[in-house]
Amino acid sequence: MTGVTGDTFTDRRRAQLAGDLGENLIVPSYRSPLPSPDGTLLAWVSDRDGRPRAWVAPLPASGDPVQQPAAPLDTEVDPATACDVKALSWSPDGTYVACEVAPGGGERTRVLLLSPDGTERREMAAGSAAVTLGAWSPTGRQVGVTIYGAEDGEGTACLVDVRDGSSTVLASGPAAVVCAVSRDGRRAVVRTGRRGFRGLELIDLWTGRRVELLPGNDATVADARFGVTGSVLYLHTDAGRERTGLLACSITDDEVSLAWDVAQRSGDDLDQAALDPAGARAALVWNVDGRSELELIDLRDGISSPVSEQPGDVVTGLAFTRDGQALLVASEGPTMPPHIARIALDVPLAEPTPLVPADIEPVEELVDPTLHEFRGEDGLTLTGWLFRPQAGYGAAPTLIWLHGGPEAQERPVFQPLFQALVAAGVQVFAPNVRGSAGFGRSFSQADDLDRRFTAITDVRAAVTFLTSSGLADPDRVGVSGRSYGGYLTLVALAWFPELFAVGVDVCGMSDLETFYAETEPWIAAAATTKYGDPAVDRELLRSLSPIHHAEFIRAPLMVVHGRYDTNVPLGEASRIVEALRERGASPHFLLFDDEGHETHAVAHRAEFVSEVVRWVTGHLREAESQTA
Repeated sequence: MTGVTGDTFTDRRRAQLAGDLGENLIVPSYRSPLPSPDGTLLAWVSDRDGRPRAWVAPLPASGDPVQQPAAPLDTEVDPATACDVKALSWSPDGTYVACEVAPGGGERTRVLLLSPDGTERREMAAGSAAVTLGAWSPTGRQVGVTIYGAEDGEGTACLVDVRDGSSTVLASGPAAVVCAVSRDGRRAVVRTGRRGFRGLELIDLWTGRRVELLPGNDATVADARFGVTGSVLYLHTDAGRERTGLLACSITDDEVSLAWDVAQRSGDDLDQAALDPAGARAALVWNVDGRSELELIDLRDGISSPVSEQPGDVVTGLAFTRDGQALLVASEGPTMPPHIARIALDVPLAEPTPLVPADIEPVEELVDPTLHEFRGEDGLTLTGWLFRPQAGYGAAPTLIWLHGGPEAQERPVFQPLFQALVAAGVQVFAPNVRGSAGFGRSFSQADDLDRRFTAITDVRAAVTFLTSSGLADPDRVGVSGRSYGGYLTLVALAWFPELFAVGVDVCGMSDLETFYAETEPWIAAAATTKYGDPAVDRELLRSLSPIHHAEFIRAPLMVVHGRYDTNVPLGEASRIVEALRERGASPHFLLFDDEGHETHAVAHRAEFVSEVVRWVTGHLREAESQTA
């Protein structure tokens, strides 16, 4: 089946696809707020015209809402293929908005430089297999990019001159990226390393001297930012510790000091950190049991102060205004669509005010989830979010939803699919199985390599918890997920077929060996620390691949994939569908022709919600009618 084409659709179509909640579910999102260097303009990402685009408009100094322009910046690179914006950054001189764009929503990204008024346009490293965006040099003459070749898994992190396209190579390696360039242009920080084993390197661009900033401490998170003077470097990392925090080290011509803690919590991870333009303060976003907590810290004396709560439970983007008097915060929650608000800092605990869109209100018809704790089969403490009808009680039909990554985390964000299912009478349980982020470094690495066998049993433990506590009807439980969660869905259906009445696999891997052979080489190179190396771990990959156990899958299965997905290529979906059809099953295959690893188009998201709700309720509610 092919997804709906086009970028817009009528209110009537929305209501048909999203059910009774209509437009309350299928609404535009607003993310990634970035003020221009002079503070007069705001750039952000929104899908208000159907797909994620880059938008620029004047930023009112008064704090009033932004007047949205009629059209976004032109970031299309192929008239035959939709192009999604994945990341933005301003050049320090304000000349350009750099956009990392994804043709078809795929992995072969490109980097465009556009003038704020859209009249000028340049492409960096054109002709490369893929290009990703890094940090700018302080003059705005060079932009950091990572260049990938079609056959090479090593990324090359460079500073590219925006005038003539010449480049300075800084480093090569898996997941290489230019993190920061000092104000005097002398030093740069580059990150490299496979998943879960990141490192940072400080490079003196004048002398060529290189210093490892995290020696012997492989990190799951590693990023860096220079202070205003360039004599202090701030590190966002969990290297050598269990939780992610903010560290700092001083830099002189002769040496780099040992890092010291700036902000650290024993039980919470630091999600984001933003430095104010004067360099005296940092705004910190802490992950507290999945929800975000804002904090302002004085970098001179370490004294912290609270910030008003953001309108949504989870902060997805953060920036200071150029005068340092306010924060621009992108956030969302279960009942609050993604939006951008302004929080004044010159008024203690000032109420957030809407920036884009002009009005921000929670959707009353939607439900807030509750956080539950349960145990893995080996005793490890796990948690999950339960979305349950407001008047619901007793054992209900339940869909388990497994997030991707696996290093991602299920958090209380805006989830149209969950809300539509709840409205249709199916509760959703979204667990954070081992391997998830947000619970410390050991937890995120607890599913690496052969530890994945135990991690898979966390899905069974979630079912046991739901049914034994009387929350779920054991005859009406389904399992679903996207990316790694789609893979985990297929494994759970094959290993524990007696537990599930329906399944939905969204762009999941069915065969880890073919995944490695067909995914982009730079994705494969970075993944060996998580899943295993296909050169030496072939038997491990084979034993963990659901395609070799497809004959045990009994539950009706829906498979969703995007044709432009080269992260988990389309062959992973085709193989499991064909394997099931060969034994007489009839899986439902929903294919979106112009999507990649994620479904970005608003119309496609609406169809996705509609089709999944129809599929799941058709199988989980049917059992109820038969026993009634």
